[in-house]
Parts: sequence; C-alpha cells; structure tokens
Amino acid sequence: MEISFAMKAQVPADVLVQELQGESVLLNVQNGRYFGLDEVGTRMWAALTTAESLQAARDALLAEYDVDAERLEQDLRGLVEKLVEHGLVEVRGG
Repeated sequence: MEISFAMKAQVPADVLVQELQGESVLLNVQNGRYFGLDEVGTRMWAALTTAESLQAARDALLAEYDVDAERLEQDLRGLVEKLVEHGLVEVRGG
C-alpha cells in the first residue's frame, strides 16, 4: 500500500495502547501483534492518531522538533508502514 500524507490514521477497535513513563506498547488483541514505542515514537503516534491527516501530523511534529523535513517524512512514513503491517493502525483517504 502506498502511504500518502493526505491520508488519515485511525486506531482499529481491537488495538490497545498502554503508555508508561513516556513510552508506549501497542497491542492488536485480534492477531497478538505488539509494538513498542520510545518517547519520540509515542509522540509520533499521538500526532498520527489525533491529526486530520498524516500531513497535519507531520506539520505539528516539524514545528515541535528540530529535524529536517525530509528526514521527518521518511521516519513518519516508515512508522506508519510498520504499524499498518502489524495491524496497529489503519490509513484511509488521500
């Protein structure tokens, strides 16, 4: 699946998220797959799952972190691809 920044990320109903001390564990209870996120990954997750689009999440993170835009886009796209692969997020639209 080609990920477009016009898409919106949504958390499937069968995914549980537990945050502890700034880090998170995501668990898909249907397939048993889980994924751990460090502090930056947790912030990326929050931006992805609350923004109107991946582009809006990218813009918010770019304003928050001192990072090259191209590097942020690569990292964000890579995270979304892994989360989709594990059934931990769905992307729609775009």
